[in-house]
Amino acid sequence: MKFHHIGIACFNIKDTAKFYVELGYKKNEIVYDPIQNIYICFLTKDNEPCIELLAPYDDKSPVKDILKKKGVSPYHLCYTVADIEKSVSDLVNNQDFIQISDLSPAVAINNKRVCFFCSAKIPD
Repeated sequence: MKFHHIGIACFNIKDTAKFYVELGYKKNEIVYDPIQNIYICFLTKDNEPCIELLAPYDDKSPVKDILKKKGVSPYHLCYTVADIEKSVSDLVNNQDFIQISDLSPAVAINNKRVCFFCSAKIPD
């Protein structure tokens, strides 16, 4: 697995992106993902983690609940893998992870397939 980005839920991408642009990040175009029902924008900066801002399209957007509970906040880490089917299978068979979504195309990354997991371990 290779680290790709930090996903941050926000209310408004343009407003939140200003903060990162002031820190030297380059803002890419904002895209709409009808599968996830969200707006997405990647921000990049040399030698720094890539940031993905995700804002709700409407009240049915999955980030809406995250924003209600935590406000603007990081909520996922993304990794790239060579073989997504094998990686999903390995994580499903590992009792430390729970699959919370099916494999689905992600508009913001050229329709490459993604899958979400959460940790099954309870922190000490």
